[in-house]
Amino acid sequence: MEKLRIDKWLWAARFYKTRSLASDEIDKGRVAVNGQDVKPAREVKVGDTVALRREGLTRTVVVRGISAMRGPAPVAQQLYEETADSVRERERSAQQRREAPEPSLSIEHGRPTKRGRRELEEQSRQGWGDRWSASVDDDSSSKR
Repeated sequence: MEKLRIDKWLWAARFYKTRSLASDEIDKGRVAVNGQDVKPAREVKVGDTVALRREGLTRTVVVRGISAMRGPAPVAQQLYEETADSVRERERSAQQRREAPEPSLSIEHGRPTKRGRRELEEQSRQGWGDRWSASVDDDSSSKR
């Protein structure tokens, strides 16, 4: 077998869990072969360069083998070789994520739990006490 459809190869090389996911990503323009956008039926051969954009990172691999069967991960990794630039970029991105994580990931989503609600109520009681307004109480309003 000398050539294989790009969606089948991406699935066999374990870049995507299903062929339909691979086809969808190709249709969205996130996969390029030899620098050109492709369609799912485009055939790849040994020596082609495939660029994949996933999760904000572009991986560039060189096709080293063709297989129409999806096998175990160690076998699938023998189907391609990642370029040195791609490896450096991936490591740099991982280092950046470790040093400065995304701030929005620390925000809790959704309604608070029962414990969280009680903590919020306790904080509000400590901050304002029994006052119902943020305005300053003065003695002139209490005299009538």
